[in-house]
Amino acid sequence: MDKIRNLSVRKTILLYMAVALFCSFMITDVIVRIAEQTQTRIWWKYIDKEAYLYLEAAEKKDPGYIVKIPRPSSYEMTQSDVFVSELCDFLESYTVVILSMAGSCGAVFLFYRNKLRKPMEELEKGSKKIAENQLDFSISYENRDEMGQLCREFERMREQLARNNQALWKTVEEEKMLRAAIAHDIRAPLSVLKGYQEMLMEYLPSEDIDLGQAMEMLSESGHQIERMDAFVEAMRKLSSLENRQLTPESISAGQLEKEIQGELAILEKEYGKQCVLLASESKEEFYGDKEVILEVTENLLSNALRYGKQQITIAVNIGYAKLSICVIDDGDGFREEAEKITEAFYGQNVKDSLKHAGLGMYISRLYCEKHGGKLVLGNEEQGGAVVTAIFRRIAYANGSILKN
Repeated sequence: MDKIRNLSVRKTILLYMAVALFCSFMITDVIVRIAEQTQTRIWWKYIDKEAYLYLEAAEKKDPGYIVKIPRPSSYEMTQSDVFVSELCDFLESYTVVILSMAGSCGAVFLFYRNKLRKPMEELEKGSKKIAENQLDFSISYENRDEMGQLCREFERMREQLARNNQALWKTVEEEKMLRAAIAHDIRAPLSVLKGYQEMLMEYLPSEDIDLGQAMEMLSESGHQIERMDAFVEAMRKLSSLENRQLTPESISAGQLEKEIQGELAILEKEYGKQCVLLASESKEEFYGDKEVILEVTENLLSNALRYGKQQITIAVNIGYAKLSICVIDDGDGFREEAEKITEAFYGQNVKDSLKHAGLGMYISRLYCEKHGGKLVLGNEEQGGAVVTAIFRRIAYANGSILKN
């Protein structure tokens, strides 16, 4: 029964039709035989029995001689015998047609009931729920035939729709957060500028404020304008993250060490802190987007230099399939979970948010994931933050990028 239940749709309908026709022919044979015998008994009543028996005896002597009971005239038979005789004629002629059609219809009905009805009902219910945006259901049909495969594909589609819905809702929530962050970050410098403007308009005409104070207000206003300009640039950069295409190229350990050392020279001078670069010796070449890797490195270094006290350590490990850059500072370390820290516009204090938009760790995480890797955050046992950026090797194949 298991094999029959899991037969393909084509083989199942052929099986049902073959069984139905076989049964129809067997029943037809029985009915025709009964009709012939009934008709013979009726005709027997209206013939000359002595003449028939005489001819039958002659038939036995001559095998080529066949004797049949002649059909009496309808005038000779009673009305009931005429009706039964004609009914037997009808059964002998049309039983095979009627039973074949009936068997075929029965086979189709049973095929639909046993093979198609349940999966079609499941698919119909599922379609209605999807139309109503209800994705918390499952299609259960275990047969391993075409309908079972269709149900499994439908279930796979439902799961993908559910995942897409979750991603869509996440995107909507992130957009809400983004709009709220934009409104918050622009409102603060605008409030400061508005306050300075009102003070200057109030005190300058009456000369209650000296030139030095006025210049200080204008200077601070300039800082606020620079802050808004930096924020707008950060927003422009954020909006282009998803559209940025990776450009793979060959990267050697020596080449990467030289590039990072060049950035360290600038950052050490800007922050006044010491940076130590530890690069593993490797003859293998990594294949990836160098600009993205250097941008992530710069973000991690800038973050570590802001919160570190005296020394920053950078460890670079390069291999054929993976490249990792670990940045360790001697600051207080992370006080929140990694998921929170890598959100857009994250900042540990208000003073820091006046200079930075809080996008460095967020952008770094996105670039690592875009490169097939991840961003790992943690703390040293003796204090200080540890951030490791992991990149996976990428390569072109048929015009598209593959992540190994």
